[in-house]
This record gives sequence, structure tokens and C-alpha cells, in this order.
Amino acid sequence: MRKYKYFTATVIGLLFTLSCDNSGLELINENNIAPETFFSDAGQVESSVTAVYANLQTQGLYTRHMFFMMDNMSHENGGNSQLEADKREYLQFSFNSAHGAIGLYWNSCYKGINKANFVIGNEEKINAIPENKLSQALKNKYIGEAKFLRALYYFFLVTRFGDVPLITTIPDDIVGYPRSPKEEVYQQIINDLTDASNTLLAKGEETTLGRATKETALAFLDKVHLFRGEHRLALDSFEKVYGKYQLEENYFDNFKEQTEYGPESIFEVAYDTSIGGSGWGDGSSGDRLNEITFRGQEYGFNDWFNVFPSNDLLDEYELGDPRFKDCFYSEGDTFPGGTVRTGTPPDPVPDGEVYIAQNRRAGWKKYQNYYQRAHEETNSGINFKVMRYADVLLMMAECENEVGTQANAVGYINEVRSRPSVMMPQLPTSLSKSEVFDAIVHERKVELAGEQIRFNDLIRWGIAAEFLEGTGFQAGKSELFPIPLSEITSNENINSEDQNPGY
Repeated sequence: MRKYKYFTATVIGLLFTLSCDNSGLELINENNIAPETFFSDAGQVESSVTAVYANLQTQGLYTRHMFFMMDNMSHENGGNSQLEADKREYLQFSFNSAHGAIGLYWNSCYKGINKANFVIGNEEKINAIPENKLSQALKNKYIGEAKFLRALYYFFLVTRFGDVPLITTIPDDIVGYPRSPKEEVYQQIINDLTDASNTLLAKGEETTLGRATKETALAFLDKVHLFRGEHRLALDSFEKVYGKYQLEENYFDNFKEQTEYGPESIFEVAYDTSIGGSGWGDGSSGDRLNEITFRGQEYGFNDWFNVFPSNDLLDEYELGDPRFKDCFYSEGDTFPGGTVRTGTPPDPVPDGEVYIAQNRRAGWKKYQNYYQRAHEETNSGINFKVMRYADVLLMMAECENEVGTQANAVGYINEVRSRPSVMMPQLPTSLSKSEVFDAIVHERKVELAGEQIRFNDLIRWGIAAEFLEGTGFQAGKSELFPIPLSEITSNENINSEDQNPGY
């Protein structure tokens, strides 16, 4: 497969040490590296592993396109008139195999996998480093991180493309790999997450912010079991994570720059504008400095405002739910730019008032910098929460509802609803199974809004076609992305007959 054909010298020569703990960034000088002797000390091992994280910070994933993909396909967003065509296609499910950002998503994941494979494939060299240079516990941890990240990238792929090439070593030719059945891919994910959960440092032992921990791997393993309908396996394993985290007292603290890596955070993608870089320059490689995301600028009602929170999402919130004010700006809210107004603006607009354009009811507040400045200024350093404890509690509720008791399921939902800054009325424990399911669907929608989660929920619940009726969603087709055209034309083992149905 041509796009995965990387000589190890090139792979290592382009590795960045990204600042997961916001302490700085070091670029490895490829002119001083011999691949056959690279893994000789702790710094080189850590650098190679940290580079695997870097592909999460590409345009194909969290820097730009992934939030548009997932939030638009779930119709948590609506598109304003200026929304670019390739992003409007997510709303209409009109994308095809030539869609550029879908290709970037695919490449970002596989390039991250390639880097992980380089680390894992050199496990013997890593273990040969003298103990006085790198302890065995840290050797195990670094291998575990690579396996966790390989599993995460494969999870992104299998949920969006179904059957995908399963590559666990550095390719030694350019022929390419065929698509592997998704069950084989899931089994590899499970194996990697299981291994990682046994070797990663525990939450209290890992001192570097942004690194995966034992509990991170367990939580994602449980999520995979849930996606496969293995509710008992997921529930039994969730018990190992339950109580290891706690909900943020203030819901909005999950989405502010100053309160990152809080008690609710299980795994997040790190950004830091003080380090800098340019998200425009890195579509999928993860080989360039990129500590900024464009999410704030793209969604910001006082900036580009390409998308807005859909009426369907706004209407889902119960009257008086404080999370509405933490997720959205609406009539009468204030921010450093002034007082928010809706409707048709007068001419002239009074000083100190800012109208949400195009007569929209609300604009996004979650993941926006408007709590600290009037404009987004293009670059945002707010981390993305890939998984947080509220998500775990609601997944536990879902598992309990299937294989446990409805009363226990309601208990987990009520934990989320009783966050100190939320304090929504508690649900009765006498709810039926179908009523509990409806409550879970509702709670996940309002609690996790705009966090790139709902579309996968709709798919696995089997209700996407019903909910997305009239949007262009086609059952049997739109659940998956098309295999990128660039892959079909460059991979000798994938052709047009291997394309996903309907494309």
C-alpha cells in the first residue's frame, strides 16, 4: 500500500515530541539518527511513542474535519449559508469516495497506526535498553501506549469504514493490504486494549498529562464491548473504572482551557497555543508542530459561524436544564464582546450588543473561547475530550438496562443528572426497560452534545434512519464512509468492487 510505505529512517526522522504536559516541544534531528540503533535510551523511546499521539492533532482528525463530520452527520449542527460544500455534504450525506477530508481521516489514522507499529515492532530493542537507562515498568508503559493508540485509530476506522486493511507491522513492499473483516479488526482492537490495560501506568501513577493510563485503556475496551453488543463483558469491566474518576462540579469546566485534565477526564487530545504551529499545514501526517485547533473559529457565532446548534438539539433540553446555558449562547447571555441578541438586528446595532447572524436561536458555547475573549482569533488551545466520566456512567446505564436491573441503570443516569452545577430532577427507579432506554438516549444527547459521539450512538442503536429521515441518509449506505478513491487507485489489493455499498 503506497501511502503506508515508510522507510523507518523517514518515520523516525519526522517524529515530533509533542508536549502532552504543555512543557515544550523538541524536534528530533533526522540527520543524527541511525534507525537500526535508534531505540537506545529513554528519550528516544518516549519521543517515538509521543509521535503516535501527534496524528490526533491533524486536520483529518481533531484539528478540523472530525468535529464537522460527526456533529454534522448527527445533525447536532445546522449549516449556515457560508458553510463550505465539503462540510455541507456531511449534513446531506452526499459525500463520495473522492471527498478530500474523508481521505485525510483515513490517512491520519493509518499514519498513526504506522508509527505505533514502528514502536511495537521494536519491542525487543526497547526491552534491551539497560534497566539503569529505562526501567521495565516504563518500557511496558510505552509499548502499552503504542498499543492503546493503535487500537484507538483502528476504532476510528472500523466504525466509519467497516472492513479495513489490518496492518500490524511496517509494510516491506508497496503492494498493499486487502480489507480485513471488521470482526478481525475489532479483535485486534480488543487484544491491544487488553494488553495496554495490563502494562500502562495506573491513573495515580502516570505523571505526564495527556498520556493514556490503565483506566483509559479499560474504559475504551468497555466501549468496544458495548459497540459489539457485549453488554455483560462491558459492564463487568466498567466496574474496574467506576469510582476512579468523578464528575466535574461545574459542567462547563470540562470545556475550558484553564481546567483541562480535570477529575472527569479519561482521555483528551491536547492543544496549546503557547507552543503554536499551524493546523493548516498538516492534513494527515502528524509530522509537523500543530498545537492549535480551528473548532472555535469554525463554530464561533462571533467569528466564522459556519454552523449553528440545530433546533432539534436545542429542543431536546428540559426546561431549566443548566447545561443548556453551558453549551450554547442565546438571547440575553453576556460574554466579553457584549450582550447576545437574536432575531433581526436593528440598524445601527446598539453598542454592546452582538446579534447571532442569520436569525439563529443560539450559537455554540461549548469548546468556545468566548468565556475569556470576544473573538476566537482563529487558533484555539482548548483540548478535546475524547472520553470523560459522564460518558462512562451513561454507557454503564445502557449495559445495566440490557443485562442488569433498570433501577441500577437509572442510578447511573441520576449520577450524571445530579452533578452539583446541574442538579436536574432524579428519575424514578421504577422505569421500564424501554423508558430507561429513552432516558439514556435523551441524557446522552444533552450531556455529550457537540462531542462527536451522537452519530455513532444513532448507528449502534439502529435508529439513525428514523432520526435522520429527510436528510439524505440512506439505510445500508450512510452508516459508513466510502473507501477513499486514493486508496482504491494506489492499493493493488483493493478495487472498486471492494467499495462500501452504495458508493
